[in-house]
Amino acid sequence: MPKNKRVILISGMSGAGKSTAMRVLEDMGYHVIDNFPVQLLSLLVDMIETSTDPRYAYIALATTAQDFPAFLRGLKGQNMEVQVLFLDASDSVLLHRYKSTRRMHPLLLVNTANTLEEAIAVERQMFARNINNSFIMLDTSYLAEKEFKRRLEVYFSKSRIPSFSISFVSFGYKYGVPMDADLMVDVRFLPNPFWVVDLRTYSGEDKPVYDYVMDKPETQEFIDKLLAFTDYAFEQYRKEGKNHFTVAIGCTGGQHRSVTITNFLYEHYKNKYNCYKEHRDEKNWIRSE
Repeated sequence: MPKNKRVILISGMSGAGKSTAMRVLEDMGYHVIDNFPVQLLSLLVDMIETSTDPRYAYIALATTAQDFPAFLRGLKGQNMEVQVLFLDASDSVLLHRYKSTRRMHPLLLVNTANTLEEAIAVERQMFARNINNSFIMLDTSYLAEKEFKRRLEVYFSKSRIPSFSISFVSFGYKYGVPMDADLMVDVRFLPNPFWVVDLRTYSGEDKPVYDYVMDKPETQEFIDKLLAFTDYAFEQYRKEGKNHFTVAIGCTGGQHRSVTITNFLYEHYKNKYNCYKEHRDEKNWIRSE
């Protein structure tokens, strides 16, 4: 029997954007509940499954590290589709956010930790035991709110039938690696258009750079080997029940080689899976005056 109720469980590191996610999902038409008592969860599950009230057709529940395992165990029903949105950010970003907002970390409030650094470390350890491949993992370290909202709309649109989807993300190693990548592909060994003066101020979005990278024998051999792996891996993850998979493709500056390979992979797979692409470091690209 098809499941006709959808529940999004929102959790992750404190300071990683849970409040923003709740606001966006509420705007999308979800009935959002924050810090629901885990002791009453079985009653809520029964109500969701049996209620004819349209408010309980699309639910978003936000919870903390302490209650997260109990919610994972308790959100099981015959008439419910449950998805987990796990939000993360680097420790340095979380520290900066707390210090700039002057808010108190939840684990400090309950005396589980003595310093902000310790609270972040303890919380990360609490979550580590319960992470699995079926979660939609979203790193917000360098994510603008507009892009954050767009991704949630893509993943959780009420009109979308959930299925396996893939995000291809280009990045530059000099600006840090994406923390939410399921697979990271380093293409810094490919011939670099940066050293061709006429191509330096263009990107993999431009045909001259794209052709320069793709026409190289090294790239052609690499693409053959990469597709053999990804063709197999994507199907296995889909069969396993993973909802979303992020492939991060990196070169030195995130402008030429990584953008080219990201665009190629997106075009190659877009008719087989729900695919999305993002050029994370576009704001840092070298452009002509």
